[in-house]
Amino acid sequence: MATTPLFTEHSRLWRENRYVYPVISRRSRGLSIGINLSPGKQCTFRCVYCSVDRTVPGARGPVDLQVLDRELGALLDQARGGQLWADGPLAATPPELRRLNDVAFSGDGEPTAAAEFPRAAELAARALASRGLDARIVVITNATLLDRPEVERTLAFLDGHRLELWAKLDAGTEGHYRQMDRSAVPFDRVLANLLAAARLRPVVIQSMFVRLEGVAPSAAEIEAWLGRLRDLLASGARIDRVQVYTSARKTAEPFVHPMLADELEAIARRVRALGLAAETFP
Repeated sequence: MATTPLFTEHSRLWRENRYVYPVISRRSRGLSIGINLSPGKQCTFRCVYCSVDRTVPGARGPVDLQVLDRELGALLDQARGGQLWADGPLAATPPELRRLNDVAFSGDGEPTAAAEFPRAAELAARALASRGLDARIVVITNATLLDRPEVERTLAFLDGHRLELWAKLDAGTEGHYRQMDRSAVPFDRVLANLLAAARLRPVVIQSMFVRLEGVAPSAAEIEAWLGRLRDLLASGARIDRVQVYTSARKTAEPFVHPMLADELEAIARRVRALGLAAETFP
């Protein structure tokens, strides 16, 4: 799917909203209503390719769940009634993309790190059910905190509300993980959390491939990453599909550059050879 201005615009700011925003998502192939539980920009990763400007301080204080609930309900109603497409930046959305695909916990940091994540998940499920909307609830996570009991309980609840868990796996080796994601959380813990979550439900693996200082990931690194997928499968992980993608927006570091479509497709072909579905997003 070609990148369009609609796909590159993922601002978390919408009208006067504090937490909820609409996105035309290339990976959801339609409207994704985002919930930002990290206005303070708290995250357990510090990815080189992140599009969040952390040189500007984030908002302080807890998430106001009443405000979040009100904002989410209003956006769902506008999407259902068509007002969302009437004017502003979304007016140029093609008809085939004017459909609500999901409500996604994403935003300016790791959503599972927020103390309000469990309650916000309940609010999202209720907002969809009360309107008779058959949209998924997507949790986009770096998998560092999936072993927290409160996170496990919340995901188990969302399993009954069309959960799709999109979990990151950007590397095959500890060294490349440190280069890409720059996290204090050990790579082994991320892998263990991925496995535990994927034994309970199918997961979508999100993998970012970029050039660092003009250099693409080495053949050995790609092979190591494929090996991690093999290991997950051999240990009982259920992987719905793998998203092989590259940067489409301004990145945290100037030395990060996107890879080409044919390079991503070459990686995806090797994923498919493992018996997995793979999508590319240049």
